[in-house]
Amino acid sequence: MDSKLLEKFRKLLFVEKQRIINNSKISILQEMNISRDDLPDETDLAATEINQSLILRLRDRERQLLNKIEQALQRIEDRSFGVCETCEEPIEPKRLEVRPVSTLCISCKEKQEHLEKVYA
Repeated sequence: MDSKLLEKFRKLLFVEKQRIINNSKISILQEMNISRDDLPDETDLAATEINQSLILRLRDRERQLLNKIEQALQRIEDRSFGVCETCEEPIEPKRLEVRPVSTLCISCKEKQEHLEKVYA
């Protein structure tokens, strides 16, 4: 993959990383700071706890995505970005534009998903 395309993906990954970090900061400041005094009854408290649980699950998914972004940025540095981990063939740039953290080409990803369905 040429340097210009690698730089494009580096910028794309960095922007996504910053978006996730900013969302997390906003979430901590706004959604997670709720006083029990603001909740008049047990129903409101339960609804708030469920909402916070969902928020925490979303933050966990974002944390996992941040790890994948960091790994993708490291692959860019190592010059192994855009190469399928299974078959070592180049991953289509269109696939990387949609999901820049991809480590498998379409063919290998389809095989992996098929095996997951079979053994699930």
